[in-house]
Amino acid sequence: MLTVDDVLEQVGEFGWFQKQAFLILCLLSVAFAPIYVGIVFLGFTPDHRCLSPGVAELSQRCGWSLEEELNYTVPGPGSAGGAFARQCRRYAVDWNQSALGCVDPLARLAVNRSHLPLAPCQHGWVYDSPGSSIVTEFNLVCDNSWKVDLFQSCVNVGFFLGSLGVGYIADRFGRKLCLLVTTLINSVSGVLMAFAPNYTSMLFFRLLQGLVSKGSWTSGYTLITEFVGLGYRRTVAILYQAAFALGLVLLPGMAYAIPHWRWLQLAVSLPTLLFVFYYWCLPESPRWLLSQKRNPQAIKIMNHIAQKNGKPPPANLKMLSLEKDVTEKLSPSFADLFRTSQLRKHTFILMYLWFTSSVLYQGLIMHVGATGENLYLDFLYSALVEFPASFLILVTIDRVGRRYPLAISNLVAGAACFIMIFVSHDLHWLKITVACIGRMGITIVFEMVCLVNAELYPTFIRGVCPGWWWNDAAASGNQGGCSARDH
Repeated sequence: MLTVDDVLEQVGEFGWFQKQAFLILCLLSVAFAPIYVGIVFLGFTPDHRCLSPGVAELSQRCGWSLEEELNYTVPGPGSAGGAFARQCRRYAVDWNQSALGCVDPLARLAVNRSHLPLAPCQHGWVYDSPGSSIVTEFNLVCDNSWKVDLFQSCVNVGFFLGSLGVGYIADRFGRKLCLLVTTLINSVSGVLMAFAPNYTSMLFFRLLQGLVSKGSWTSGYTLITEFVGLGYRRTVAILYQAAFALGLVLLPGMAYAIPHWRWLQLAVSLPTLLFVFYYWCLPESPRWLLSQKRNPQAIKIMNHIAQKNGKPPPANLKMLSLEKDVTEKLSPSFADLFRTSQLRKHTFILMYLWFTSSVLYQGLIMHVGATGENLYLDFLYSALVEFPASFLILVTIDRVGRRYPLAISNLVAGAACFIMIFVSHDLHWLKITVACIGRMGITIVFEMVCLVNAELYPTFIRGVCPGWWWNDAAASGNQGGCSARDH
């Protein structure tokens, strides 16, 4: 009985067809990065203070510098040394009254300014930033700062719910159809989000992106690993994830060049509309077609692959079948993940690994966004460590297997996170260095689990594997530090 891997050994395990498909699908992985961690720049929170009517006019009349204006008109940090009073309260003073002088204008009202009554920011805020973010446009600060976390929670809840449904769709109706539909919805909702007139509609479009974007990424991952031969499957799986790291590296450069969130959202969403051309560029997975007893279509695609690779197809190609001969179409079910004792063990272990790696991975990304002195450079440095992580996997996985790298990388990531607790905030360089080491460790875990996830499950239930949805359940609850630079 001839299998897909047998045919690929003859027509090319990683020939011209697979290389073209790999590069095309890697664009999906690159485009997923702004959705996964875009909150760091879309939700950037600059220094801010209450807008007090009359202050700007008084400052202009008196010729104050910005430092003098802040010193005279903005409350101090408060008794606890925090920034809440300075950023979320204003002096309950009418700054338009003519009795106020230019030298310490509040001296006539109180000997000690700490005795002056404070009031909430009724007239909005002033932000010390040349650009804009969802925070500055919708005033998501002070009592409304929780809405930034809700924004990221929505996309992660979308990841979780979408993975439950999209994975089933990929296994039931095909990888290509799932990829095309999810990619189109993701692109349209991303563009519409850039034109959202209010916070609620923006939240809806972000949730919609979450529902489909992770499914689009996993469909591409599954498709490329099913196109290549056994000898290249691990390599393309790891490099596909490295393409996501490339998206992370490009993101801070785009955010620096485009400091306004609506234009940045358009810049990362509009190019993804071109992914609809995948309809003509990519065929369906022949392995999935065989699992659905659609052998003539699978044979036609294998002929196409042979032609693209410049190799003659095997003479007995009509005998093509799955690794194990089946007499009926295989339908995916969540129950299949627990059908045997071995599958149950794999499922529970992978669920735990996905949960912990997702919490740490996204948590470290958000930590850099929340504490970075230079947000763009710190984000770039932490993203760059993902490339050596991928390289380490490539050079070690066939020599030492999966378990030892998984165990050691988990220990490194856990130790780094533990050490960060005791590093002083004044030692910023050391904190970022330790965070990058932890980021490298957890990236190795993440990529290894992704690979093992695809290796342990058969074709017809690969889309409903526990990792794709359990990692999103973990991420949806990991929103403790999403408000970047919220002092």
